[in-house]
Amino acid sequence: MLNIIRIKRAVFYGYHGVLTEEQSVGGKFEADIDLYTNFSSASEHDSLKETINYDKVYKFVYRLALEQKYALIETLAMKIADSILIKFEQTDKVAVRIRKNNPPLGGIVDCVEVEVIKDRSELKAQYV
Repeated sequence: MLNIIRIKRAVFYGYHGVLTEEQSVGGKFEADIDLYTNFSSASEHDSLKETINYDKVYKFVYRLALEQKYALIETLAMKIADSILIKFEQTDKVAVRIRKNNPPLGGIVDCVEVEVIKDRSELKAQYV
């Protein structure tokens, strides 16, 4: 069975971007995280120990988003996806969407979004 735990619109203030101003002034970013797992046993036993603790995932992602500056939100999304698969072993697959709000494009744009979808087999292939 495949189930999904979703964290939607996690907001953080980060210093990611190609421009020097973006890395010094910073901006608002959002993340959506989809964790693909099997939580049927957890639901049967009503046990947090048998599923992915999304509070821990949120805090982990928040820390990753703030601990380092990246020129590309693509890099941040990939780092988050890989790190979740490594740290949260019950995650079979993860989808990470990062949105940069009000990007400096010379016009009015709500946001730019990137998405990484990765499953555990891809991670193993990469790190072997």
